[in-house]
Amino acid sequence: MIKQKTLKGSFSLFGKGLHTGLNLTVTFNPAPENTGYVIQRIDLESNPTINAVAEKVVDTQRGTVLGNGDVKVSTVEHGLAALYAMGIDNCLIQVNGPEFPILDGSAIMYVEKIQQIGIEEQNAPKDWYIIRKKIEVKDDKTGSCITILPDEEFSITAMCSFESKFINSQFATIDNVSNFAKEIAPARTFVFVRDIEPLLQANLIKGGDLDNAIVIYERQTTQERLDTLADMLKVPHMDANNLGYIQNKPLVWDNECTRHKLLDIIGDMALIGKPIKGRIIATRPGHTINNKFARLMRKEIKKHEIQAPIYDPNDEPVMDNIRIRELLPHRYPMQLVDKVISIGATSIIGVKNVTSNEPFFVGHFPQEPVMPGVLQIEAMAQCGGLLVLNTLEEPERWSTYFMKIDDVKFRQKVVPGDTLIFKVDLLAPIRHGVSSMKGYIFVGDKIVSEATFTAQIVKNK
Repeated sequence: MIKQKTLKGSFSLFGKGLHTGLNLTVTFNPAPENTGYVIQRIDLESNPTINAVAEKVVDTQRGTVLGNGDVKVSTVEHGLAALYAMGIDNCLIQVNGPEFPILDGSAIMYVEKIQQIGIEEQNAPKDWYIIRKKIEVKDDKTGSCITILPDEEFSITAMCSFESKFINSQFATIDNVSNFAKEIAPARTFVFVRDIEPLLQANLIKGGDLDNAIVIYERQTTQERLDTLADMLKVPHMDANNLGYIQNKPLVWDNECTRHKLLDIIGDMALIGKPIKGRIIATRPGHTINNKFARLMRKEIKKHEIQAPIYDPNDEPVMDNIRIRELLPHRYPMQLVDKVISIGATSIIGVKNVTSNEPFFVGHFPQEPVMPGVLQIEAMAQCGGLLVLNTLEEPERWSTYFMKIDDVKFRQKVVPGDTLIFKVDLLAPIRHGVSSMKGYIFVGDKIVSEATFTAQIVKNK
């Protein structure tokens, strides 16, 4: 079982804000299990916090801005991308101003600090959201589109198209986030000279310079106007006849701009609140479409808060009907688990195929056969019993008995033809022969019933 992770210690980074020009410090701290990413403004009275989730995004014009009432923090995407790609689930981020420092315009400094301080495994399981079907968001006005498809890992392909002869069409791909530090994190943010003046007029990019952004000069303007922009940005004058890239550090890759767009996607996907297994294909991405997609994903996750296990009937079971009868005392008509497809130290997944020949359908009900809820719970408990008994040396000498059943919910009918998939997890270590478990039954990707139950393991006389 893959578990949640946090930082082993705290680290800080210092620098100016891209838009405010303020000298800022951002500190990343360990956080308890199931915290997620939380940002705290330590410069304000009462040190207010903002949960870093998609619904808290209040602006996406020149970066991702999170807000909670009057409290806002901008330019968060590079730091969040580093946390997400490095596999960190829980982190408290403290900042002493309204934005994160821009640093060199990339995420590499965050990654290096995370590598230096180290990552610590926690006890709670990592809660992946696995993409089972195509999900898509489009913006017909801009031509932007984000699609996610099933994949075994989290992977992204970004395709960008600009009105520029220097970066007209580019694409960038990351097939596994383990390559983020080397292939994506060093990619810097970029800006076109034609966009600088409107940004300055909007009271933005006060901290922008040639050390924290790639500047693209591709539409010739007058020398006087270019000199004026240079003075406003406090950078050296340049010849207005020389078109091309302007930066103190050469391009890391020819497609560095699109790699940075991919970096931004990862930072914005961190706001989904769960790690994802799926492949994103992004056409003309930007923070606005990224956030629209992240919000849709959060709605999708809420609809499937507990995901059904993946079941492929072609896979060999880890425990077949014969092995089940060696562990459980139940026999026809009360053996309600046909096979086990996965088993770990604290979790088990089993299967039952419900046929029209089940004996209980004779009286429940003759004209509308429905599997009794109590038998669904019994089947779930038998699956849990297999999890526990599988650890014993002589399982045939032991039996499991209900002690308590709580929080039972029946969400829809179980009828002939349904394939039940059981997922049962231990809630705590077994003590004195008593185990507490949480169980779910799925048909397809829908939960049909659930319960929490306590059972005792008793040695047979």
